[in-house]
Amino acid sequence: MSTSLLTESEIAEAVATLPNWTRSGPALTRTVTAASFPAGIELVRAVAEVAEAADHHPDIDIRWRDVTFALSTHSAGGLTQLDVSLAREIDRLAPRFS
Repeated sequence: MSTSLLTESEIAEAVATLPNWTRSGPALTRTVTAASFPAGIELVRAVAEVAEAADHHPDIDIRWRDVTFALSTHSAGGLTQLDVSLAREIDRLAPRFS
């Protein structure tokens, strides 16, 4: 998968197809409210497996049941297709833990 920075129009297109995500500077962010604190930890564990397999790791903030993911390709200095793909995987996983 390419680690080239996305153009502004590519970012806008991606955000339009990721309704739970917002752009925050050089990152995509989403907060998932899990069913319980343990469910939030299990969500993080599931995302960790996907992230490790892709060798692309999100920043994660856990506040009780709220788990916030921030995606950015630090080595590229912004958003790449890796971030969009990981956002889609998080969207796929999140309903299992909410």
